[in-house]
Amino acid sequence: MGSLARLVLFAWLILPLFGAESGKKRSMRQRDDEERYNGLCTRGSPGFPGREGNPGMNGIPGTPGIPGRDGIKGEKGECLQERLEEPWRINYKQCAWKALNYGIDLGKVVECTFTKIRSDSALRVLFIGSLRLKCKTPCCQRWYFTFNGAECSGPLPVEAIIYLDQGSPEFNSTINIHRTSTVEGLCEGINAGLVDVSLWIGLCSDGYPQGDASTGWNSVSRLIIEELPK
Repeated sequence: MGSLARLVLFAWLILPLFGAESGKKRSMRQRDDEERYNGLCTRGSPGFPGREGNPGMNGIPGTPGIPGRDGIKGEKGECLQERLEEPWRINYKQCAWKALNYGIDLGKVVECTFTKIRSDSALRVLFIGSLRLKCKTPCCQRWYFTFNGAECSGPLPVEAIIYLDQGSPEFNSTINIHRTSTVEGLCEGINAGLVDVSLWIGLCSDGYPQGDASTGWNSVSRLIIEELPK
């Protein structure tokens, strides 16, 4: 190899080393300059926060958990049977007389037959008409209802009384006043079906003698029967 070729080869091997050494020195010198600069200059105010990024995608679904164990067996519950009832239906009847003019003192005055729908209901009865009692000595009469021939026992009879003291002996006269009056009440415990409702006249329970009675004189009389829920 000639001397010129050896000189070129030597330069090719040595020059990179000088370049690397120079690069190191430049890096050290630049770092020293930055340290001196940061020590002499004040730091500026921070910039505005950046906007939030877009939401990321959902992750991979997790694996199903372990099934839970069966709980303790509960106590047996009560069986409540729903009671289905029909809606209440209005049920009433009216019997009317233009002018009874009935002068009976003891016995049945009027009657009216009624169809009762339920056994657990009550009957409201009302008689409205003219009643009169007269006598020369103290007397008492009783107007009362019966249901299929028996007085009400749920809870007590349905009745009304008229008591009259003696008249005026010096004139040998008696009081004779006809007044529109009512006999009214509720009776329970009557079975469903046909019910014969009757108005009777009888004696009072305190032993007074009977007088001269009159029912429905010269006027309209009514007997009204109505079934009511309890």
